[in-house]
Amino acid sequence: MSKLFIVPTPIGNLKDISFRALEILTEVDYILAEDTRKTGFLLRHYEIQASLRSHHKFNEHKTSEKIIDDLLAGKKIALVSDAGTPGISDPGFLLVRECLKAEIEVETLPGPTAFVPALINSGLPSDRFVFEGFLPQKKGRKTRLESFLEEERTMIFYESPYRLLKTLIQFRDIFGPERIVSVSREISKIHEENVRGSLEEVILHFQEKNIKGEIVIVLSGR
Repeated sequence: MSKLFIVPTPIGNLKDISFRALEILTEVDYILAEDTRKTGFLLRHYEIQASLRSHHKFNEHKTSEKIIDDLLAGKKIALVSDAGTPGISDPGFLLVRECLKAEIEVETLPGPTAFVPALINSGLPSDRFVFEGFLPQKKGRKTRLESFLEEERTMIFYESPYRLLKTLIQFRDIFGPERIVSVSREISKIHEENVRGSLEEVILHFQEKNIKGEIVIVLSGR
């Protein structure tokens, strides 16, 4: 029976992959990878011989039709991203939607997602929260942030290390210097760091550092 498997991969520590994920990556006809080099490293680590095909945000509209044809022909295919769960700020939504339109079964495995450990580590309320992913880089960015002024739930954002300070300063200017924030960096890796405090305190911390790694910002609600 044809099926698309959505397979989460580690966000840092390679040991975080599940036994079932490894089993599926071994058995499928081929694997769709955001970056075949990164996925190839993971597969070599676990000695998995598998066919890799490129599927990322720049080609997903072109490749989806061929993938659907292969699935309709009875193939089993896995989709992975560079790290974490596909579809969460990574390619995945479009292909899943097309599969459902074609009545192709989709199975999503549970697994790593960066914002979950960042939220728990923050010590901020986690019973209700808003996940925003990456903010617009330019157009609409300030308007989007101002729309959260009355938000009472904990807010979660992804950011690059190159824009972290700029984003924290924007947060301070809009939400005030005393708003509590937690910044998680390099989650599950050797140099993991979780910095908590007021926006002013966290800005001062990162002004003195060479910032590297993937970033999750968790901001307290009003």
